[in-house]
Amino acid sequence: MESEFGRLLEQFLTHIGVERGLAQSTVDAYASDLRRYLDWLEARGVHGPSAVTRQDVEDYVADLDAAGESGSSKARRLASIHAFHQFALAQQAVASDVAATVKAPKGAGTLPDVLTVDEVARLLEAVPQPGGAGVAGVEDAVLVRDRALLELMYATGARVSEIVGADIDDMDSDEHVIRVTGKGSKQRLVPVGGYACQALRRYLDEARPVLERCKRSGTERRALFLNKRGCRLSRQSVWEVVKAAGERAHIAKPLHPHTLRHSFATHLIQGGADVRTVQELLGHASVTTTQIYTHVSPESLIEAYLTAHPRAR
Repeated sequence: MESEFGRLLEQFLTHIGVERGLAQSTVDAYASDLRRYLDWLEARGVHGPSAVTRQDVEDYVADLDAAGESGSSKARRLASIHAFHQFALAQQAVASDVAATVKAPKGAGTLPDVLTVDEVARLLEAVPQPGGAGVAGVEDAVLVRDRALLELMYATGARVSEIVGADIDDMDSDEHVIRVTGKGSKQRLVPVGGYACQALRRYLDEARPVLERCKRSGTERRALFLNKRGCRLSRQSVWEVVKAAGERAHIAKPLHPHTLRHSFATHLIQGGADVRTVQELLGHASVTTTQIYTHVSPESLIEAYLTAHPRAR
């Protein structure tokens, strides 16, 4: 794309990747969304940033809707468009931000998949633990690792990328905190509960040394979680650990690593934590993102109704 759009897009991608320090996967997502948008504008006969109108942006969103895009997908694409037009204004490529007043479409109202407290307990307990003298070999070490991994994910609500990217030095078991490096290389300290700390101590003392010895050349000195080859655990491996634990626990709900993050946030809110605190713990840039966890369960609604309404019974 060698047009005026193309040059501005390359400048924008460099800006978010280098100056703002966004992850490459995030930069790639912006690039994909914006190339689709700019190609649509070109086909419409709009060949430069200054020629784009508010109606163009609204028509593009309407086309996404007609194509059957989900509410969350449309919202994501529009967020990319907003960021691009804001950048164009900052670069003085346009006189005004025509996308500023175009609102993201309402989603379908779906809530994230969340486990109950009992289901989380079942999931964690579903990982068999070696008994007797302790960790006898690699298979035992993997089981101890998996329990520590799941406990830490639920204790902190960290993203999969943050968990697999964690180093030993990030964890302070004595202080019950872990340093998490999130999107844009932003760091935050997150408390770690007693159950998770206990599982992590066992993993670090008994299991991790076994896994570290599996590496044929050199050693993985930094990574907190290792695989059977003594290398840093991958995101795909975490998915497999969560899926296997869910099957053993006979949990019928959709299960993925983010389910533990959703459950962490929801249980904190239900336990009385304020949204701003949960926002900080999750590493959300905006409290708006966190507010999805303030939903009230149908069970809670029914209980409140039966308790408060004078003619409910």
